[in-house]
Amino acid sequence: MREHTHQAKRFYNSKLWRKCRAAYISTVPGGLCEHCNESVGHIVDHIEEINIHNIDDPNITLNHDNLQFLCLECHNTKTFKKHSSIRDGFTFDNEGNLIPIAPPF
Repeated sequence: MREHTHQAKRFYNSKLWRKCRAAYISTVPGGLCEHCNESVGHIVDHIEEINIHNIDDPNITLNHDNLQFLCLECHNTKTFKKHSSIRDGFTFDNEGNLIPIAPPF
């Protein structure tokens, strides 16, 4: 993981990435989040996430087809949802019990 962090830091600080990021943002109508279309976009996100195996592949890292412009909330939901211990459709009650989420009426 440490090696990936070093490589990722080097990539995100590169001229190539900064140029690609700016070019991608300029294509987003109104600068709005491409997921919710309500909030101003903030983060150019890789749809297929960068990892140690693909960080040197420009078809993943610099390809506009693999990018999306997201607001902070949509980015964090996408990025951190996979680390959640709660399955979709469930939550915890006030006592810490796992319960199904009631469907909306």
